[in-house]
Amino acid sequence: MNNVQSPIEAHAAFDHIRYAQLWEDADPLLLGLGAQKGGTLVSICSAGDNALALLLLDPARVVVADLSPAQLACLRIRLSAWRVLTHAELLELFGSRPSARRGELLDKAARGLSAEDQAFWAPLKSEVEAHGLGGIGKFERYFRLFRRRVLPLAHGRRTVEAVFEPRDTAGRARFLDERWSNWRWRLLLKLFFSNFVMGRLGRDPAFFAHVEGSLSDHVARRLRHAAVDLDPCANPFLHWIFFGTHGAALPLPWRPESFETIRERLGRIDIRPGPVEAALEPGEKADGYNLSDIFEYMPPEAFARIYASLLDKASPGARLVYWNMMAPRRGADLAQTAGRAIRRADLEQAGAAMDKAFFYSDFIVEEMRP
Repeated sequence: MNNVQSPIEAHAAFDHIRYAQLWEDADPLLLGLGAQKGGTLVSICSAGDNALALLLLDPARVVVADLSPAQLACLRIRLSAWRVLTHAELLELFGSRPSARRGELLDKAARGLSAEDQAFWAPLKSEVEAHGLGGIGKFERYFRLFRRRVLPLAHGRRTVEAVFEPRDTAGRARFLDERWSNWRWRLLLKLFFSNFVMGRLGRDPAFFAHVEGSLSDHVARRLRHAAVDLDPCANPFLHWIFFGTHGAALPLPWRPESFETIRERLGRIDIRPGPVEAALEPGEKADGYNLSDIFEYMPPEAFARIYASLLDKASPGARLVYWNMMAPRRGADLAQTAGRAIRRADLEQAGAAMDKAFFYSDFIVEEMRP
């Protein structure tokens, strides 16, 4: 589609599935984007879940971009699965629920794919059977290693299960301080969630080129938010990390009340390989952007340039929603784009308070001026 190269493209590998499911919460994303009936939304693909969640806002179309052919393949298998599977079958295939027939369900979904995509998924069938379609990315394997090899060194099964027992806020704080945060857990947290280990086993070393501070300290702070401020019983992301399934709660696009609406609107998804800043054709305008956390992978000068290019292709009042984990990036504060977008602190505060994907330190909503 285009020959524009993203700043991260030259440094990180994109030939494998890095994320087999989304680790950004779609609930604050949709809150941040607001009413979008009939609009054009532009979304990073990643695994595709949040691009599908955007259909719940009733846009005319969702333009989905990604540098990774493997991540785009994750979206295409989702489109096919949503068309041919029941909701219960979908949850089994993706790993939200236990299943002994994931191979059969994968075959059923893959029949609607191109020969190229079928060839992509065929070698992954045994891994899908074992872990679900949502459990086969590099990031999910990292958490599986943590769940199987690291976590048992700090806590037994009963203590891990106790995380998800109903408690009020004070009770959750006591549990974290008195039962969970023992010396073994604190040591393992520093080792396993270090910048070095996550960069090589979970994400990509290039993704940590611009971070500030200690990843393990950051995870410890954010875990307190997930375990105390929020209710772990309602957190599908935390449940997956500890058990490899989503438990009683589900991410927004996988919930039963979302299923039929997404299915009816699948034809509005428009996949365009390449960087998000080049996704729109001349004359097209975006009414909203889902930008994941792409900016923290970039040096400041590239961030400023790409942010400005996104504003150039945005309609008046369009919103840009994105996350930061450890690299501070805020487009509304840039001198190069001063006055073109404003911060929506009201939506940021509300979204951050509900955000169940607890890794991120900053949830950002910015709005183009009229």
